Amino acid sequence: MTVTAEPVYEQRIDGFGTVRLVPVDPARDAGLLHGWVTEERARFWGMGDATREQVQEVYAHLDSLTTHHGYLALRDGEPAALFQTYDPEADRVSECYDVRPGDFGMHLLIGPAGGAAPEHGFTAHLLAVMLGFVFADPDHQRVVAEPDALNTKAVARLERAGFVIGPEIVMPEIDLPEVFLPEKRARLAFLTRAAFEASRTA
Repeated sequence: MTVTAEPVYEQRIDGFGTVRLVPVDPARDAGLLHGWVTEERARFWGMGDATREQVQEVYAHLDSLTTHHGYLALRDGEPAALFQTYDPEADRVSECYDVRPGDFGMHLLIGPAGGAAPEHGFTAHLLAVMLGFVFADPDHQRVVAEPDALNTKAVARLERAGFVIGPEIVMPEIDLPEVFLPEKRARLAFLTRAAFEASRTA
């Protein structure tokens, strides 16, 4: 599936390709995202039992918000990851830690390899692009992530990227007509702008 849409951010990585971030289109992307989020490998995303229609409804709701956004990461035009951002003040995570001015939240789901062997550096390159996009906004001073506490691979990945791993938290259930989110035991992780810029210099 090749996606041609106007990117909100673009970065060329030597030896990897051009990564573009385009806003999720719920109608266009529901089938693709449903295939991703219902795979066993994506169990920590919390949508394993969702139907295609439910996935479209969730991302249509996300698209209606000004505080939460969804993006497809395209590698040379091909979908490679799902990237979501949010204002922590407008999210349930705000009930679990003291939000600072300049905090900005993110989620990342890497797309399936499509039967190919794992590519060294694939996730690291995509995460670097996401962080470049977030910190391109001077108002963003610290990235907040909250992977599932049992998702040790995601926690280790963030730590390798320079995140400081914080405490374990329990995010409360949300049950609204537009979206249901079950209670989530998560691990907080933080990356400051200073740490990000220092890692790029290094």
